[in-house]
Amino acid sequence: MSLTLHFHPLASFCWKPLIAFYENGTPFRPVIVDLGDEQSRAAFLKVSPTGKMPALRDDARDRTVLESTIVIEYLAAYYPGPVELVPADIDLAIKVRQADRFYDFYMQEPMQKIVGDRLRPKDKTDPFGVEQARAQLRNSYAIIEQEMRARTWAVGETFTMADCAASPALFYANKVEPFGDEFPAVRRYHDRLLERPSFARVIEEAGPYFKFFPYNNG
Repeated sequence: MSLTLHFHPLASFCWKPLIAFYENGTPFRPVIVDLGDEQSRAAFLKVSPTGKMPALRDDARDRTVLESTIVIEYLAAYYPGPVELVPADIDLAIKVRQADRFYDFYMQEPMQKIVGDRLRPKDKTDPFGVEQARAQLRNSYAIIEQEMRARTWAVGETFTMADCAASPALFYANKVEPFGDEFPAVRRYHDRLLERPSFARVIEEAGPYFKFFPYNNG
């Protein structure tokens, strides 16, 4: 098998390419990375010297591809499937990439700030930074609320890479800063994503690891 994905089932940025793989039924070999295990960590650092996941190895083309968005772009270019996750139309593709960046920078990053702070020693926490991150999430919810009142998916009526990014971003953000009743369109979009078979599969596979998530609520 040509493609090997190095990832962890709990890592939000790893969910993005997993969704892309499952959307198109693209065959790959999964390798779960345990950075706490010396042997697993050493092997992974040979693939990704930064130690960041996910990492895609394509033996057929002798390429290693890093970063979740670039992995999806790579699959779209060299292993396309029936679901066009990166549109051929350049104007639409720009909208998809812009939405992808929005969910990564303005949803995933503040969410991870909040989660990371929970994992810090008590004398090393950053309450002010966490409040800033929560405010950023609420602001992002307000933006999404306006956009999703008239859309099915992140960019119109077709599931794309932007939705691959939105899925983990909204799932985990809702755990650390719940939507509440203020953002009904955001919640409806979140629920549509949960019903998508590719995303449902990712969540099911992550199930055994959720006990390690610091905001786990069952």
